[in-house]
Amino acid sequence: MSKSPATRAVAKRERPLSPHLTVYRPPITMTMSIIHRITGGALYFGTLLVAAWLIAASTSQAAFDWVNWAFGSWLGRLVLFGYTWALMHHMLGGLRHLVWDTGAGLEKHTASKIAWATLAGSIVLTLLIWIAGYMARGAF
Repeated sequence: MSKSPATRAVAKRERPLSPHLTVYRPPITMTMSIIHRITGGALYFGTLLVAAWLIAASTSQAAFDWVNWAFGSWLGRLVLFGYTWALMHHMLGGLRHLVWDTGAGLEKHTASKIAWATLAGSIVLTLLIWIAGYMARGAF
C-alpha cells in the first residue's frame, strides 16, 4: 500500500463491499430464489411433523390426542399455517422453474412478473386452503 496520506485516508474510510445491501436492491427473482431454497428446507421440518402425526395415529389414542392437541394450539396452527405456505410457495416456485426449463418467461420483465405471481399465488392458495379447512369443520 502507498504511504501517501491521501491513500491512507481512503483506506481508513469504511466502505461497503460491492454489491452491498444498502446500495444494491435485490431483484424479485433473486429474492424468490432464496425464499424457494428456504421453503425447501422448511418442508423437511414440516414433513417430520406430518410423520409424527401419522406415527401417533398408528400407535395409540393417547399419542394421537397429544399430537392433535399440540397441532391444535395457537402455536401449532401457526406452524401448520407456515408449513402450508411453504408448501404452496415451493410448489409454485417449482412450476416457475419448470416453465423456465422450456425456455419461456426468461425475459427480465416476464421473470419478475412470474416471481410476483408466485408470491401472490402462494398467499392466496394458503388462505383458500385454510378457509376451506375451517369451512369443512364448520368453524365459520
